[in-house]
Amino acid sequence: MISLYTRYILPLVVIFFIACGHTDRSSRTTAEETPLTPEQRQQDTIPSKTKTIVFFGNSLTAGYGLDDPKESFPAIIQTKIDALGLPYHVVNAGLSGETSAGGNERIDWLLQHPVDIFILELGANDGLRGIDPKSTYKNLHQIVQKVKKKYPDCAFVLAGMLVPPNVGEEYFEEFKAIYPKLAKEQQMELIPFLLEDVAGVQTLNQADGIHPTKAGQVIVAENVWTILQPMLKP
Repeated sequence: MISLYTRYILPLVVIFFIACGHTDRSSRTTAEETPLTPEQRQQDTIPSKTKTIVFFGNSLTAGYGLDDPKESFPAIIQTKIDALGLPYHVVNAGLSGETSAGGNERIDWLLQHPVDIFILELGANDGLRGIDPKSTYKNLHQIVQKVKKKYPDCAFVLAGMLVPPNVGEEYFEEFKAIYPKLAKEQQMELIPFLLEDVAGVQTLNQADGIHPTKAGQVIVAENVWTILQPMLKP
């Protein structure tokens, strides 16, 4: 039987170095200046019966380093949805370098557009900076509350993340606990670990050893799809 350390914790040493693009808050685009993605610009042309799935995260969601945006896991999810003829439109709202605090600032601007399913993928950059897990939890909680207030009928998915053990056992456990705790308290579907079967696998990550390749994105998409598909209605 493969130990927890070998399967999950050891590969996560590389995840600790996830900068997810630029991590300097001063260099990231502000909420007001963030340009709309092609998907967001299409919002006004989407048929009224089509529901919107928003992926809100950092460069893991944005598809950092890929040759084509269509290779990102949110885009792969859209392809799966289209193949089944389901009435859902995916919006990729990933921003490289985003922290939970940055996401808490940016979410108000994003909520100008309707949201039916909200997939939250943030926290990796907090772990990189050694931010207090209590602060990360608070920011993620506030993001969820803002979405709920604006769209009470919205459904939620939380993408779990881990940090490596070299940050210390206490920090590791506190950070790990953020996601199941938030998911339970806010009645969110939980992806236990977004990078399951990808983290630490050289052939599935780009040269930086951090961001998934095209093949890695396919596996990440499956991790998400397992949780998301049962939530989708014809």
